[in-house]
Amino acid sequence: MLTTLSQSDWAARARAVLPGGGFGNFDPSLFIREGHGSRVWDEDGKEYVDLLIGSGPMLLGHGHPEVLEAVAEQLPRGMTFFANNAAGVELAEEICRAVPCAEQIRYVSSGGEADMYAIRLARAFTGRDRIVKFEGGYHGMSAEAQMSLAPARMVNFPQAVPDSAGIPESVRAEMLIAPFNDPDYIRSLLAEHGDKVAAIIVEPLQRIIPPEPGFLQLLRDEADRYGIVLIFDEIVTGFRLAYGGAQEAYGVQPDIATLGKIIGGGFPLAAIAGRADIMAHFDKTAVGADRWLMQLGTLSGNPVAAVAGLKTMEILRREGQYARLRDNGRRLMRMASAALEAQGVAHRVVGDPTLFEIVFTKGEVRDYRDVFSADTARGAQFNKVLIQEGLFKSPGKTYPSLALTEDDFALAEAAYAKAAAAIAEI
Repeated sequence: MLTTLSQSDWAARARAVLPGGGFGNFDPSLFIREGHGSRVWDEDGKEYVDLLIGSGPMLLGHGHPEVLEAVAEQLPRGMTFFANNAAGVELAEEICRAVPCAEQIRYVSSGGEADMYAIRLARAFTGRDRIVKFEGGYHGMSAEAQMSLAPARMVNFPQAVPDSAGIPESVRAEMLIAPFNDPDYIRSLLAEHGDKVAAIIVEPLQRIIPPEPGFLQLLRDEADRYGIVLIFDEIVTGFRLAYGGAQEAYGVQPDIATLGKIIGGGFPLAAIAGRADIMAHFDKTAVGADRWLMQLGTLSGNPVAAVAGLKTMEILRREGQYARLRDNGRRLMRMASAALEAQGVAHRVVGDPTLFEIVFTKGEVRDYRDVFSADTARGAQFNKVLIQEGLFKSPGKTYPSLALTEDDFALAEAAYAKAAAAIAEI
């Protein structure tokens, strides 16, 4: 049973039972007590405008009444069954209607699982082992995904750098690392290795970095040339950049997409979506035991997450929702940039109105190394002051939501001004 304690008291308790005193996701000194709409409150009672929104899933805001009603109707009927349920089928049907590449889907419980299985699925389909990923791209916590996610030392491409202990050296040999937004490099890499590559996995919007015009289409063309499975990691961009995700927004269709966050309406749910002939490898009767990809999960497709996702997606289909989300993002982008310009601080607003960040650099931001070489001390202090001033956000992303109000924008404008002034002399 939870008791009323300060954040420092909770931090002391957490350190005794949690490595590093936290869940591994965020600043372990912050304990969020509750969230409503666009706001969250910590255990000391401090109120924030939430620009983290659970790292993306709470696009409608916290506790949306229609989502709560759908969940409340489901809970007395059961929370999970380890069996098919009607809500999960309805949600799958809607995902297949919305997402261009989705002919069929398979549920899992987290985005990291979805990415892991997508890579394995590509290997099962092609009979090849090597995977191309882009330096700085985030694809969960599997051994493959933890190669060159956030390397502190820059090595020559396509060498992979493990970001975690506990990864066998053999994994490195199967990973080819490329710079994002570099057409010439990916062409040369595939000219040498293309016939051994099972998949190219890419965030269409890599963390906050947009693809340059034509880059995603180049990946599509090169994948077709060499018989490679193209995977779009749309855990973040799915149902955010557009209802059909980044593949709708950018007009390029992958073979497989991974989806998460928004499709669960705030509950644990993710999915692999793709062409039926590729997805058939989840069906032993279709492909035979030797080519079958075994996959199961206790909570996969559970009805509580499914009804929350269905209601969230229904709301997102209503007229004007994406226009309003983009307007909200543009307002925040303009506020941040205006505050920094007023202080003469060099910066770039990088990303999409639905997901962006401030990078403290004078140069263009095209790939991970451009972000890595930016002024990280200024970035850290800027974000620290924003949180102090009541803007709750991650150190590397700003997530606008549909729940933002005029009062929230007023608080954000004042917070950006304070943070810009604080870093002007750094």
